[in-house]
Amino acid sequence: QVQLVESGGGFVRTGGSLRLSCTGSGFTLDDFVVGWFRQAPGKQREGVSCISISANSTHYTDSVKGRFTLSRDHTKNTVILQMNNLNPEDTAVYVCATEPNYLVGCTDHDFMYDYWGQGTQVTVSS
Repeated sequence: QVQLVESGGGFVRTGGSLRLSCTGSGFTLDDFVVGWFRQAPGKQREGVSCISISANSTHYTDSVKGRFTLSRDHTKNTVILQMNNLNPEDTAVYVCATEPNYLVGCTDHDFMYDYWGQGTQVTVSS
């Protein structure tokens, strides 16, 4: 069956970096739009970044622009979220999601995605 698995979360101090991976099984992730979302306790889930299947263009929410970079590792069926210069406001559970049927461009509306990973915890201390 279709499955997404995240890895790479952990603990880091302000200014540090983490590299999150989203790996697909049961399908070729290159063929689908992939989005990253995050949710902290007491806050609504928000879209962080997305990579399209139209020229592999990427989009980022304003709060992470210039710090996060999204890319595809085609040999490993994986999407990578490189997070640099982290701050405590980035603390959250990070989840990747994909839509296998109709999306071509990015969207930050979570109801548009059909498959979700279990999430990986990112904690940034001050």
